[in-house]
Amino acid sequence: MTKRVLKASTVVFLLTILVTSLGQSAASAAQATTSGPTALAVAAVVAQYSPLLSAYEKRTIAGLFDGNVKAGDKRKLSVTAESLTCRISNVAIAERSCELTFKKGKRSLKGREANEVYATLASAGVVAEGAAGSMIEGVTKLNCTLDPAVIKDNSGGGADCSFGTDQ
Repeated sequence: MTKRVLKASTVVFLLTILVTSLGQSAASAAQATTSGPTALAVAAVVAQYSPLLSAYEKRTIAGLFDGNVKAGDKRKLSVTAESLTCRISNVAIAERSCELTFKKGKRSLKGREANEVYATLASAGVVAEGAAGSMIEGVTKLNCTLDPAVIKDNSGGGADCSFGTDQ
């Protein structure tokens, strides 16, 4: 029977790999936040497809995003989604799609609408991953809160979003 003895440097190297890989998997479910104009943009592009919002709430959010700060009333608005997954092909360059999943249903987007969601997520710091000719962005548990009264003050606040990322 042969005993194997590992050098201290080998043990340190193996432990570093183990800790690093565990750290990366913990980071893969990282929470991210955004606020201000980027949060308003994320909330607005998702809100228009949400089955959870009334027509009035959708119009109010769209009005705020269009710069009509008088559109809002005093109550806060919430935009939520279970997940958003967008794909843009870097081979078939005309292909773009997004799948938006809400508590009460799904919405599939293509073309310009998908590109709008994809680009807005990118502006919020969501990093795309490549896979077989596609660039994929995804977030989970999107939760945005808009406070029209604070937005109306033009102080830079009133819009906050949090979401999980796969990075």
